[in-house]
Amino acid sequence: MDIKEKIENWIKKTLKIKSDFVLTHPKYIKNGDYSFFAPAGKAEEFAKTLRLTPFAQGNFLSKIEVVGNFINFYLSKDFFSHSVKEILSKKEKFGAAFAKGFGEPRKIIIEYTNTNVLKPMHIGHLMGNVIGESISRIIESSGVEIKRNTYEGDVGLHIAKALWGITKLGGIIEGNTSQKDKYIGEAYSTGSNAYEDDPNIQEEIKEINKKIFEKSDKNLIEVYEWGRKVSLEHFEELYKKLGTKFDFYFFESEVAEESLKIVKEYLKKGLFEESDGAIIFRGEKFDPKLHTRVFVTKQNLPTYEAKDIAHAIRKYKEYKSDKSIVITANEQNEYFKVMLRALKEIKPEIADQTMHLSHGMLKFSTGKMSSRTGDVITAESLIEQVKEKILEKMRDNGKVVPTLSVGTPTSAEDDKIAEIVAIGAIKYSILRQAIGGDIIFDFDKSISFEGDSGPYLQYACVRANSVLEKAKESGVALDMSVWERVSHFAKASRDKQVKRPESFEITELEKYLYRFPEVVERAGREYAPHYIVTYLIELASIFNSFYANQKIIDSSDPSSPYKIALTSATAYILHSGLSLLGIKVPKRM
Repeated sequence: MDIKEKIENWIKKTLKIKSDFVLTHPKYIKNGDYSFFAPAGKAEEFAKTLRLTPFAQGNFLSKIEVVGNFINFYLSKDFFSHSVKEILSKKEKFGAAFAKGFGEPRKIIIEYTNTNVLKPMHIGHLMGNVIGESISRIIESSGVEIKRNTYEGDVGLHIAKALWGITKLGGIIEGNTSQKDKYIGEAYSTGSNAYEDDPNIQEEIKEINKKIFEKSDKNLIEVYEWGRKVSLEHFEELYKKLGTKFDFYFFESEVAEESLKIVKEYLKKGLFEESDGAIIFRGEKFDPKLHTRVFVTKQNLPTYEAKDIAHAIRKYKEYKSDKSIVITANEQNEYFKVMLRALKEIKPEIADQTMHLSHGMLKFSTGKMSSRTGDVITAESLIEQVKEKILEKMRDNGKVVPTLSVGTPTSAEDDKIAEIVAIGAIKYSILRQAIGGDIIFDFDKSISFEGDSGPYLQYACVRANSVLEKAKESGVALDMSVWERVSHFAKASRDKQVKRPESFEITELEKYLYRFPEVVERAGREYAPHYIVTYLIELASIFNSFYANQKIIDSSDPSSPYKIALTSATAYILHSGLSLLGIKVPKRM
């Protein structure tokens, strides 16, 4: 049980409160560590009652204060010193070890990224990957079994457009994976543009789509298999860069036949109906807010809707989850409502456990990018553009942050650091706000070291690690006997026997470190990584102020080991929090 739960239980029991109430952190640290809103005219009475209890007179609290209708609780130095000791004991697992846990369900499968074979992984897929990976890590940290899956689009009209383009551009080519993937991207753009511009070519591409589904053209199948292999290998390279490893890879082609069988079975049962040669589902018959969608085309081809039904059933057979989360762009919100309503009539237990989480779009100053106009930004090109800006900064300064780098790094090391910082900058920009809204990506702000950026957080963590290395070199390291001294001063001050030395006063840093598990729990419960981002930025700012105003390493200062302990605890939490966001920390910057 964490300190927040203990205080909540104590208030509820002491004041005989039966209903739920909110225990929050005051907006300003000077107003205490927790705050409770009392009914009008009851704050003083409640505070007096609480002060008389053994809990209030124990080791956890130093003061209870009334401000208006608020009762503010101040945690003790004893609590903070032992909290820091706990962090140093648990290290990066502190947030997971003390979070209440996600509760039920205990087995969750999370689907995200969902790229399309023979099309580039674009920035929309990148957003899904960043959000899905972070949510997976956050929930997983609380002890829930998480399985990651991606659902690859390897059949459909986009395949036919790319194959038409490949045949026009010269067919199968040689080269490395990146070169071949770029070529396939150009082929898709060629086919997509031709499909929109020429009705005759549109019919050719539709015929290719039918041949691929029926596997009736050997030469087309050969080109398709080559392109599919190239795409999947390239996606895997990107997943590795982004720090994602999927447990399951599902493909549309694997459920095409089954989806036709399911729709036709439920056509006979009256769930679906025929309309102009196609098979449709009238969602408005089940909910006036829904609409009609096609599940099988006139060409007897299953649509995404039909395949998603079969995919959901197949996914559950592969992994019997308690909850299935699917993460896509919010453009698919209405689509998912209809598809899930149809699924509810077929497999209600699967539909009921399926949750659709949607995110906004990643935009630039010119607005939403379009593959039709040729302005599409791929995930790889965005990473490379940000990475190049990082390298420019390194070339201008000799290093990214000169004060933290020793010696002359090799170009390979520079490149690796730049990539880690670039991906961190992009992930931070995506995760810094609630996942439902659009993101306006600013290249310069994303790589700034002035705060509210990924590099700022990475820099703070590298700085803390640098302090710890220097402490070891100077021989002033954390001495565990400091806890006895801190505890002595805490008790002596509480008993008013001696004045606590100023160097052992409670710092703002201590007042933030212990909150980390609460933040992790809330982020997991609400599927909201931005809570962790906000917390880490505040923590990094407080640490940087601590670093600027305190002489941390000082052999003549009896509190120096404790300051080193605070620095170590900060490093662990920054590293842990960044890891939950999927952001790596370079060894130097």
